[in-house]
Amino acid sequence: MKIICVGRNYAEHAAEIGDAPPTAPLLFGKFENTRIGHGDAIVLPREAKHVDAEAELCVEIGARGRRIREEDALEHIRGYRCANDLSVREIQYSESQWTRAKGFDTFCPVGEECAPVSGLGDASGLRVLQRLNGAVLQDGSTDDMIFSVPYLVAYVSNTFTLEPGDLILTGTPPGVGWARDPKLPLRPGDVVQVEVEGIGVLRNPVVAE
Repeated sequence: MKIICVGRNYAEHAAEIGDAPPTAPLLFGKFENTRIGHGDAIVLPREAKHVDAEAELCVEIGARGRRIREEDALEHIRGYRCANDLSVREIQYSESQWTRAKGFDTFCPVGEECAPVSGLGDASGLRVLQRLNGAVLQDGSTDDMIFSVPYLVAYVSNTFTLEPGDLILTGTPPGVGWARDPKLPLRPGDVVQVEVEGIGVLRNPVVAE
């Protein structure tokens, strides 16, 4: 299984962290050690000062494909899930690539519900929220993604052969804790919820290592 993530895919999120919108999808990966499920604990590593949660629409691949055409992309999708891309921000912005900052154990919660393409189509127009301890932190729409789901599937498949079970995390809307004043990191005892319209809610408690 591959976990392929897309950075800065919402223009407002790119702006809030001080980056220009990308002209091509910015891809990075997470390893299987990061994946946990609904209800599992997000563990804040000892190395971290500021850990952010990021609410994301997740695409699960259902049919193998290489160099998939954009117009055929939906035929390769099993369905959609809620996901959470965790990041240690001070590591992310002090290193030239993001593997360590986003690769700690438990740093990719993925929801249980898999909503089929037959119901959600290309996943446009879906509300994406993050709630922290019940309060809304992020609130956006997949209509604001710079690169659509079909485009991303096609683009990713030009590099990686996509296999059933592979995941593509499609980016996060604005409102993350790092961009707030004062900054709002995750703390032990917090509860993070990611909700994507038409899919469900992913809920995870936060604990210290």
